[in-house]
Amino acid sequence: MRRRISGLAVAVLTALSLSTAACAADARVHRLAIQVDQNDPAVMNLALNNATNVIQYYRDKGEEVEVDLVTYGPGLNMLRADTSPVKERIKHLKDLAFPGKIQFSACGNTKKGMEKKEGHAISIVPEATVVPSGVVRLMTLQEQGWSYVRP
Repeated sequence: MRRRISGLAVAVLTALSLSTAACAADARVHRLAIQVDQNDPAVMNLALNNATNVIQYYRDKGEEVEVDLVTYGPGLNMLRADTSPVKERIKHLKDLAFPGKIQFSACGNTKKGMEKKEGHAISIVPEATVVPSGVVRLMTLQEQGWSYVRP
């Protein structure tokens, strides 16, 4: 024996599926890649301000967010243990303010170039991860749907 689905049942099922889709869209993670390619404390602080403001905005809305500050070229100085003018702020953001929400990517190509030029190993702050290439990291993140900002 076959049963017919009433118009009301179809409407209820449609509403439920739309509601589920809306909830899934609301649950998506916002992702932002921020480029730092200048050895300028003002640019570094602006990038950190951008990251802080974005994370706090979505935190206040109860939404998930991830931010990756990607450094390369002269901007790698932001993540160098010996030259970073913002290393205490990086530590605070990564360890205390926004654990699990913010990451710092240091360009391996730039690091190798600086080491060769300076003739010694360069230490990166412990809150950062060395990636093979900063530019490739930015490209990969954008190809994965991350938003992009250059302060």
